[in-house]
Amino acid sequence: MKKFLGILILFCGLCGCSALNWWGGSGSSVTVQKGDTLYSISRRYNVPIKDLININHLSSPYTLYVGQKIALPTKQYHVVQRGESLYSIARMHNVDVTSLSKVNNLSTPYALHVGQKLLLPGSVSSASAATSKTAPAPAPKTAVASSSAKQPQVYVPTTPPAKNRSAKFLWPVQGTVISGFGNLGKGRKNDGINIKAPLGTAVKAADAGTVAYAGSELKGFGNLILIKHNDGWITAYAHNDKMFVKKGQKVVRGEKISTVGSTGSVTAPQLHFEVRNGKKAVNPRLYLP
Repeated sequence: MKKFLGILILFCGLCGCSALNWWGGSGSSVTVQKGDTLYSISRRYNVPIKDLININHLSSPYTLYVGQKIALPTKQYHVVQRGESLYSIARMHNVDVTSLSKVNNLSTPYALHVGQKLLLPGSVSSASAATSKTAPAPAPKTAVASSSAKQPQVYVPTTPPAKNRSAKFLWPVQGTVISGFGNLGKGRKNDGINIKAPLGTAVKAADAGTVAYAGSELKGFGNLILIKHNDGWITAYAHNDKMFVKKGQKVVRGEKISTVGSTGSVTAPQLHFEVRNGKKAVNPRLYLP
């Protein structure tokens, strides 16, 4: 789980995830106990660490103190709209699919219906909250370092990306674009494009570079590959079936890196493809031939 958190932090950095507080205002609060960390509180109450940081105005290194009050976000719900999936809803609200499915008691294949009301992973039920211990007298001198500052992270090399890119990327796979870049309506946003193709279709590196990550710890994205290109730009390839590269491996333009799959939270074979200039997501169609 710690490794997953590090990758989640990395991907949020790559994806420029929103820092907006989706939970409204502060709701109930918890009192920091000996041994508590921001990470453990996040896991206990199913609250994203970013929202705990935002609502409590915390700053790095996120040190907590025994007896400190930590506000929890209030509950919020999402009403399922036509065409939405658990994956797209999780992306929209910057939460992971596992937490979203857990708090709503959903199981694979996560079938949803229009009008269904989903609880977003914010504050937990009163029954769960009641399991927290009674607060002891404050002891401000006893610092508890948040494990969020200690989580192992997978870093992409920090070479500044070129501001402009004249060369086009290759299409990573031949298929039909089923979800475009940008706003999809009703508050939904796609940071890349989704390309439908048969299961097992070859996925190719859009350009030469170094594999910065190849794994499946980021829930919702399935088998994910991140490539840092020689000019600093980044491309991401998600929902792969088989992966043929590993972290640190050099790849050439057009090299087969994986095959199309339906891993993660999608139910049909497709490739989610993103192009990023540093942390900024750009429309892949503008950089494809």
